[in-house]
Amino acid sequence: MDLTGNWDLPDEYKMLRDTVRRFMDKEVRPAEEQTEHDSNALPPAVKEQLQKRAREIGVWCVQTPAQYGGAGLNLLGQCVVAEEAAKCRMGLYFPAAGAFGQDPPKVIFRGNQQQIDRYGVRTVQEGLTTCVAISEAGGGSDPARAIATRAERKGDRYIVNGSKMWISYIDQADWGVLYARTGAAGDRGGITAFVFDPKRKGITLKRIGLMRSHQPYEVFFENYEIPVEDRLGEEGQGFELAEEWLVHARVPYAAASLGVAQAALELAIAWARQRKTFGQLLSDRQSIQWMLVDSEMDLRSARLLTWQAAWKGDRGENIKTEAAIAKVYATEAAGRVVDRCMQVLGAMGMTHEVPMERWYRELRIRRVGEGPSEVQRMLVARELLSGRKE
Repeated sequence: MDLTGNWDLPDEYKMLRDTVRRFMDKEVRPAEEQTEHDSNALPPAVKEQLQKRAREIGVWCVQTPAQYGGAGLNLLGQCVVAEEAAKCRMGLYFPAAGAFGQDPPKVIFRGNQQQIDRYGVRTVQEGLTTCVAISEAGGGSDPARAIATRAERKGDRYIVNGSKMWISYIDQADWGVLYARTGAAGDRGGITAFVFDPKRKGITLKRIGLMRSHQPYEVFFENYEIPVEDRLGEEGQGFELAEEWLVHARVPYAAASLGVAQAALELAIAWARQRKTFGQLLSDRQSIQWMLVDSEMDLRSARLLTWQAAWKGDRGENIKTEAAIAKVYATEAAGRVVDRCMQVLGAMGMTHEVPMERWYRELRIRRVGEGPSEVQRMLVARELLSGRKE
């Protein structure tokens, strides 16, 4: 019996981590330093050059299957990349400052071949921008039952009326995926997925101001038309297509949160080693040491929970509970870490000289995005109280 276990990354994932880390150190962060503190994009020519390099090193559209032009990484690989790619000012919502491209919504690869080629493959090849319209004001955390936006079939097209909330990138998206109700109200099986064009008439956008630098939109559909051929799957299959994506997305989401927290801790350690107060280095003060140690323990614990969820997902297991635990623990731990690190830096941590205060703002949103902590805890409680054993 082998009792050694395996509590470290396999060598190929370490090589992937080191490749991304070098790319971030040598190319992404130096480019980002030329932009404003709250910027969301690099100059087009700079971004284009970085994206070219990302393709060369094999880190392009990391979630997209290799057969469609992406890197085809599994969940663990996605987590390794997500943690490193978040280590820049805009990294939480624009990994590697956009250098790795934007994966098309994964559900497009559950469509027919014409849809895959027209939308999925072309997005990877041309570096297009996409969006997903699923959340609504009446219940973003329970989309299957709460969706009220309705799509009525009229001959060879669907007529959509309703609204969506918190939709990112729609102002610049070339296409997106819309989830609308075609069945009875409140029926999980009454949701259908569609490809839609955000620039077609019948759509109105209203910008929603948030505490982060990148703003989402409220989207209004008024007699908006979608051709039948742009329906993904059959009527009523929408949530079935979305559910795995919603669960699995929480795992690299957790990893990205850890990335900025790790970067914050490294900044705080460097500061503590050189900053003197009252004739003594901060690093020699026990109160500071304990803040750094508590942060390290938070990060190690959260990383193992995240990797465990990824490992199980890559084995084909149902990871609804593991993904929920990783998402809650990582986002909350990352918030604690950055808060402590700002305290270590003192007034400097509040300035635009370092990215701490931006990370602090944006990490706060992570406890709500991809399902708030309370909903994730509810999912875990349901599992615990069901009596199911490993």
